[in-house]
Amino acid sequence: MSVIFAAPIPGQSLTSEPKSRPFERPPQIVDPIDALDMHIENITNVEALEDAFHFLEMGLTLTALVQGVLRSAVMEGLHSIDVSLAIAPVLHEYIKGLALEADVEFDEGFEDKEEKVALSYNRERGKAVKMLEKLREETGEPALEVPQKDTQEEVEEQEPQEAPEEPMPEAPQGLMARR
Repeated sequence: MSVIFAAPIPGQSLTSEPKSRPFERPPQIVDPIDALDMHIENITNVEALEDAFHFLEMGLTLTALVQGVLRSAVMEGLHSIDVSLAIAPVLHEYIKGLALEADVEFDEGFEDKEEKVALSYNRERGKAVKMLEKLREETGEPALEVPQKDTQEEVEEQEPQEAPEEPMPEAPQGLMARR
């Protein structure tokens, strides 16, 4: 079956009986402590824990795992979104502790990998520049200028190349045209 036809039809929710879905009814658990206890009890189940560790080892971030568990509980009508927001950090730290204790390698999902690579590059570049300066001082050679990466301001200061002129498009006309 095509993915397009598997989606609900607009307005389909209006044709079903009101409160027929679990998330349309009041939640079963309204106390965040009770909801957290339920999630901790569920996650410490041996099969659930093995599945969670498997997904973490396969590259799923810990934040995505916690969000998935909490969204599923909201969809099943176990607790509300507000309760999910309140218990998410605690559940995150609990699963993190279990994963660290089991020596499972995982990504927490908070780090920006591009920023981390750029920071590492800048650190290594700084070390290399200092090492070159030290070598030059020892040998007595004149210091070389270390080229800097072009910044946005330097790129804008360079002379712009003339682009061929294109004819101006005619202004739109009609009832909805801006004036």
